[in-house]
Amino acid sequence: MPSPAKGTLILSKLRRLGFFSRLLDDATAAERLRLVTEQIVHAEAFGFDAAWVAQHHFHEAEGGLPSPLVFLAWVAARTQRIRLGTGIVTLPLENPVRVAEDALVLDLIAGGRLEFGVGTGGTPSSFTAFGLQSEQRAEVFAKHLALVRDAWAGRPLPGGDRLYPSSPQLLDRIWQASFSVTGGARAGLAGDGLMLSRTQPRAPEAPEATLADLQLPIIEAYRAALPAGRAERIVGSRSVFVADDRALARRLAEEGLRRSLARQAGPDRPGADASLDELIARQDVHVGTPSEVIASLRADPTLAQVTDLVCQVHSVDPPHRHILRSIELIATEVAPALGWQGPAKTRSSSLSTQQAIA
Repeated sequence: MPSPAKGTLILSKLRRLGFFSRLLDDATAAERLRLVTEQIVHAEAFGFDAAWVAQHHFHEAEGGLPSPLVFLAWVAARTQRIRLGTGIVTLPLENPVRVAEDALVLDLIAGGRLEFGVGTGGTPSSFTAFGLQSEQRAEVFAKHLALVRDAWAGRPLPGGDRLYPSSPQLLDRIWQASFSVTGGARAGLAGDGLMLSRTQPRAPEAPEATLADLQLPIIEAYRAALPAGRAERIVGSRSVFVADDRALARRLAEEGLRRSLARQAGPDRPGADASLDELIARQDVHVGTPSEVIASLRADPTLAQVTDLVCQVHSVDPPHRHILRSIELIATEVAPALGWQGPAKTRSSSLSTQQAIA
């Protein structure tokens, strides 16, 4: 079947719109928590269906949150409707029974709003600090995820004890993040959701590969392995920064992407003399006015296959007030143009926020 024209692509499978944060605001650790809480509350007010936060240990420039379940409990008390997701819990570095307990308590506090995303991730040095070997991550991940499932299902754990209370409803809200076809098949075989990242490293032999070249095969493997009758759940995370003014959007993007570039390493790292457009393309960023971002997202064939579009401002990482305005523009202009059917009403603060930025 031929693909829709670039300017007319509608994400027909899109059911939910999400906001994602790595807690990288230019602030102290405590202020980062406060600002992201405000961003999630703002996203809920503008109809976003879910908010996701990442877990990162030790590295301030890569992520500001080692304990996502603790933070989301705080957020749960300040929100009413928006679903709260971990994107991801690095499960090999956790005690799986304790994670299962903390997650079920959070889900109770939040009124059944937890989405539990897990992955094998983490840098090698993070594993060393926890007394583990990075090379064992896949084996440990599988063992720990099996224990989490047993705990929530109410099955006996080693020693015979059972989790109280059991939480079988959480078994249908597990998501697995993956960069690989093998990982996609693993998530599908388990009947879990699949989480696709905002960008992926390109192999040395295929430096010009598009993100779709890498991610569409993962989706195919996921669907092929999914048990019959099990509904697919696919998150497509994307770097999205929207502003009212094109020059402002590009200026903030250049500042943020060059900061990000200075921290990168590896053979696919763009050169210091790379243009802004090269940086945007290499880091798979969607930036500009609403019409520009709509066109950019429509040109991404992976997104036609996702059920959940999750937007993050990393690696632009603009100031807080611009993140709030981007949230508004995504909810009121960008996502509806892609087929998202969110709440018809939005807060009147849209105009006041725009005036404050001007």
